[in-house]
Amino acid sequence: MNARVDPQLLTRLSNRHLDALEEETIFILREVAAAFERPALLFSGGKDSLVMLKCAEKAFGIGRIPFPLLMIDTGHNFPEVTDFRDQRARELGAELIVRHVEDSMARGTVRLARADEPRNPHQAVTLLEAIEELRFDALIGGARRDEEKARAKERIFSHRDGFGQWQPKAQRPELWTLFNTRLHPGEHFRVFPISNWTELDVWQYIAREHVALPALYYAHKREVVERRGLLVPVTPLTPLKPGEQAVTRSVRFRTVGDITCTCPVESAAASAAEIVIETLAVEVSERGATRMDDKTSDASMEKRKKEGYF
Repeated sequence: MNARVDPQLLTRLSNRHLDALEEETIFILREVAAAFERPALLFSGGKDSLVMLKCAEKAFGIGRIPFPLLMIDTGHNFPEVTDFRDQRARELGAELIVRHVEDSMARGTVRLARADEPRNPHQAVTLLEAIEELRFDALIGGARRDEEKARAKERIFSHRDGFGQWQPKAQRPELWTLFNTRLHPGEHFRVFPISNWTELDVWQYIAREHVALPALYYAHKREVVERRGLLVPVTPLTPLKPGEQAVTRSVRFRTVGDITCTCPVESAAASAAEIVIETLAVEVSERGATRMDDKTSDASMEKRKKEGYF
């Protein structure tokens, strides 16, 4: 992804459409606050949730966000991201609730086939347990339709049945931005206010609004090894295999998640403006270029979403 940065290109790139996207997101956040009794905002400390949090700040004001922030922690998250998550919640005076996959493992509701199995898919179990425990009736997420095929099927207000399952053929129509938010007991909604944003929109907004992000999103030196066409970070959780040799590359993360399944991309982009230019040239989707767990099959994300995943 080492695209050559043309400093003049940014001056010719319009970002006027960001006002409409921001307005839509703020409208949806306010709709959630008005329509539901116990909503929560899924907050990982990643770029999409930070952009959404910036819009929530504009919608309600610092210290006045009317719903808690919820994080499902696999125990294998990048510490730079979880530290940033905590810092941002404190700055906004927002309530932060963290639930751990490891607690689900201790209860026996999550069982790993092997010790080094990625925990990312198992977040769905912990999330559904948190919904039952805290009686959430709406969860606001930062998923975008451009990320992946299954997410392109989502409505903005995505209904979940009493088992927390998503039924893609039973989605409710959303004509004229009129949302049907009626629920039966035990059901809930997943709401995606930035559905209509693209990765490029997110980075243009970050550049325009000076949204602070964890340093992992920008170019830095890191030991990696190539596997299945991806650059895998060499960490205690993802060590070298016999016969492999680590190399040091200038990389950045397009998305951040569980260390065991999130890969960086080669890049020299050290600012949001440079990433905007780089993103204009990419040909592989964000998740396709960075997520090992999405490469098991074309339907892997849709299967996980039907089971309650984000």
